[in-house]
Amino acid sequence: MSKDKIVEHHTAAAEHHEHAARHHREAATHHEADNHEKAGHHAHSAHGHSSHATHHAGEASKHHAEHHGKH
Repeated sequence: MSKDKIVEHHTAAAEHHEHAARHHREAATHHEADNHEKAGHHAHSAHGHSSHATHHAGEASKHHAEHHGKH
């Protein structure tokens, strides 16, 4: 895999982590206001973004090892 693709995976992972953090903050705000339905929605969205971030980080790591050789 090309270096550009590895960079794309790292960038995508970072973006998904940032989205997850925003959703966690929103969930906390809604939970504080006792709006549990919205809190649950944001918590669920945060989980999805975290899962996507983990996927992209794993892909970047795998391709990085292939690109640079396994140490």
